[in-house]
Amino acid sequence: MKILNFGSLNIDKVYQVKDFVRPGETISSKKLEFFCGGKGLNQSIAISRAGAPVYHAGCIGYDGDMLSDALTASHIHTEYLKKLEIPTGHAIIQVSDTGQNCIILFGGANQAITESQIRETLSHFSAGDILLLQNEINHLALLIEQAFEKGMQIYLNPSPVTEQLKEISLDKISCLILNEIEAADLCASEWEKQKLAASSLPESPKECARALHSLYPGLQILLTMGTGGSIFLSGQKFHFQEAFPVNAVDTTAAGDTFTGYFIAAVSRGDTAEAAMEEAAKASAIAVTRAGASASIPLREEVLAWK
Repeated sequence: MKILNFGSLNIDKVYQVKDFVRPGETISSKKLEFFCGGKGLNQSIAISRAGAPVYHAGCIGYDGDMLSDALTASHIHTEYLKKLEIPTGHAIIQVSDTGQNCIILFGGANQAITESQIRETLSHFSAGDILLLQNEINHLALLIEQAFEKGMQIYLNPSPVTEQLKEISLDKISCLILNEIEAADLCASEWEKQKLAASSLPESPKECARALHSLYPGLQILLTMGTGGSIFLSGQKFHFQEAFPVNAVDTTAAGDTFTGYFIAAVSRGDTAEAAMEEAAKASAIAVTRAGASASIPLREEVLAWK
């Protein structure tokens, strides 16, 4: 079984601030740092640091060498990564004194993936292989259609929830990995798409997860809730994993760390329960460090932690 992550790569510009900027307000930042990021890159690095081989496909621009170098340094296969003569995707990230973050994305090369690149890349993968996707690249629907036809297992992190996701058939997804905000937004999108009564729209994150699972019974759902832990739904199975308490410094890559560690574990044949526990430990370590990909721990650290 091979793992292919067809995902985004960003240069993260991280501003340390006391509080997030408000509409019409100008504030000073305490510090500016540059990190390798993008949900795709972060999740590939998490998979690799969790001990599983992973191939990363996508696009960088003329200014994106630091990103390809980061993948290579993390022992990630990059033969399906394309370099284009346009700007690389980037993110402007505010990190507050409480460790919370808010993010503005610029797609750049992440939005320049071609149909031919998709078809050529997928030709090297087979039924049963894992395809990991986020919603920070273009042609997401085509990727899912092509991978589904090949019989690949499709893991989707629907972040951010946009109009593009309305083109996606969730019944072709093997596992949906999302957080509380994404669950609420995706439920609202599905309710609109399926013309369901607004009054029946679920309110809590757990209700959203159960509602999506009810609409798509064959879909596995992994819902992360920050300090509230995580839940997993598959058929009649329900499992809750508590979060491990730590002093958070930066939560930027917590979800990506969790996703990567979970996928690496299940690719080794671990149960969902064991995968969630290891992923919860890894993300707990990650939030105690600054940066996105830089904060993701090695599996040796996770196994030795607590």
